[in-house]
Amino acid sequence: MTRAISILILSAFVLSSCGAVRESRLNPFNWFGRGEPVELDAARESNPLIPQRSVFAARRPDKSYSGVPVLQVTDLRVDRKPGGALIVATGITERIGAYDTRLVLEGVEGSTRVYALRTLYNPGITAVGTSLARTVTAGVRVSDDDLAGISRIRLVSASNALESRR
Repeated sequence: MTRAISILILSAFVLSSCGAVRESRLNPFNWFGRGEPVELDAARESNPLIPQRSVFAARRPDKSYSGVPVLQVTDLRVDRKPGGALIVATGITERIGAYDTRLVLEGVEGSTRVYALRTLYNPGITAVGTSLARTVTAGVRVSDDDLAGISRIRLVSASNALESRR
């Protein structure tokens, strides 16, 4: 019994001295100092292991999209997501019967990424309808690599444009 108690007391003393070794130079974890937080620029935050294009894109034939710009853009929202952003746009079309609405990349002008809200119309329907019936929404996901160096996102339509800044 005394042997177990003496081992217990001795191990308590040995373990209590670990606090002093934790701060000393004998501990190899202290050799390079403590880590300090540093800010990374947007170009370094992107993952270089993610390919720029899909590996299957070369096998797929390019299909042209013949959508026309919507009449008016009413809302532009850019939501940050892990690994990029989600751009969501809402607009009002000229008439009801719109389908396959997309955000199409028009190009990059300096630090501005320009999108157009485009849609296809059903050829049989020509009624105008209310603005609520003509409202369409589309979204596109953009990676951090695509957003590197971009400070503004502009959305254009047939009659107006909206812009969002970082």
